[in-house]
Amino acid sequence: MENNFFGEETAIILGLGELRVGKCPLGTIGLGSCIALILHDQRRSLAGLAHIMLPESRGIVNRPGKFADTAICALLDEMVVFGSTKSSITALVVGGASMFEFSANSLNIGERNAAAVKDLLQKQGISIEHEETGGKVGRSVYYWPEGKGRLIVKRADGTCTTY
Repeated sequence: MENNFFGEETAIILGLGELRVGKCPLGTIGLGSCIALILHDQRRSLAGLAHIMLPESRGIVNRPGKFADTAICALLDEMVVFGSTKSSITALVVGGASMFEFSANSLNIGERNAAAVKDLLQKQGISIEHEETGGKVGRSVYYWPEGKGRLIVKRADGTCTTY
């Protein structure tokens, strides 16, 4: 598992459809059409991360991190348990690439995932602090929640940016 960005720190690397909330570094690798949704509470140095695969759960509740409509609510609920308030939470949204060529009438899952996440965040009153979505390149995400937070996005084309 690739977590050399975290060095000796204890970090949690999420797989497809997983979500976690905590004060330790969080990451997920191999985002293509999936979305890494990070919710951050700067006052508490607390973050939640979900590796979202699809926009809608359509009633499936056993893996809330897998779907945009269930992941956002699950992350918010867990962060409130840790003492956060919705007004103190901001979001970072990364992923949603178009990894394959689609016909004009085809459903682009990456685009649909990004649109669903942004729409649901707006409905919840959560502002997006940083967004890097779309394109044709996969990404991996590493996040440190302390203070203002620190995000590293490593792209499959070899580029890497720190925010």
